[in-house]
Amino acid sequence: MKKIAVILSGCGVFDGAEIHESVLTLLHVARAGASYQCFAPDIEQMHTINHMTGEEMQPNRNVLVEASRIARGDIKPVSELNQNDFDALILPGGFGAAKNLSDFAVKGAEASVQNDVLSACKAFAQAKKPVGYICIAPAIIPIVYGKGAKATIGNDQDTATAIEQLGGNHLVCPVEGFVVDEEHKVVSTPAYMLAQSILEADEGIGKLVNKVIELCN
Repeated sequence: MKKIAVILSGCGVFDGAEIHESVLTLLHVARAGASYQCFAPDIEQMHTINHMTGEEMQPNRNVLVEASRIARGDIKPVSELNQNDFDALILPGGFGAAKNLSDFAVKGAEASVQNDVLSACKAFAQAKKPVGYICIAPAIIPIVYGKGAKATIGNDQDTATAIEQLGGNHLVCPVEGFVVDEEHKVVSTPAYMLAQSILEADEGIGKLVNKVIELCN
C-alpha cells in the first residue's frame, strides 16, 4: 500500500486549506487503495477570516489546530514529516497555501515558503518522489524545484505571471486537466482556481491523485 503525506494549511478557503479540495484529496487517495497522513505547520495563521462576511476576526487561530478539524484530529506537525516514511506528498489549495504555507498572497514574485514546509517539500524533491500541488499551492513549485519547473494554476494571468517571475514555467490548463513535470515528478491542477462546482474540482483532483500514485511506481 502506497503511503501519501498531505500538508494542510488550516481550515477554510479564505484563510486555510480549501475544505472541499482537502476532503476530495483524502477520498481519492483512499479510493486508490493508498493510505494518508495529514500534517500542518504549528504556527499562527496570517489572519482569521469570517467566512460569512469576508472580514478579519479575532482572536487569530493556529494552523495545525484548525487543520486538525479536516483530519478528524489525526494530524502531526509538518516538522515531524519524514519523506522516508512516505511514497508521495500532496498539498491541497485554499488561500492558506498562499498565506500560511507561504507568503505568496502578500509578496507574489518575492514569495518565500514557511521553513518547515519548505524543508519537507525539498526532501521529497531531492528524493525524487512524486508531489501533487492543487489550486494556488502550485505557486510554491518554483521555490521548491527551481527555474523551469512546470506548474499550473489554470489561466489567471496575474498569478501565472508571478509564478513565471519566481522562475516557474506556467502552463494554461482547464479545470478538468492537470500538468505533469516529468523531470521533477510534480503534478498540478487548477481545482477551485477555475472550478465553478465541487464536481469540477473533483475531476481534476481525482486525476492528480491517481497520477501522483502512478508516479510512485
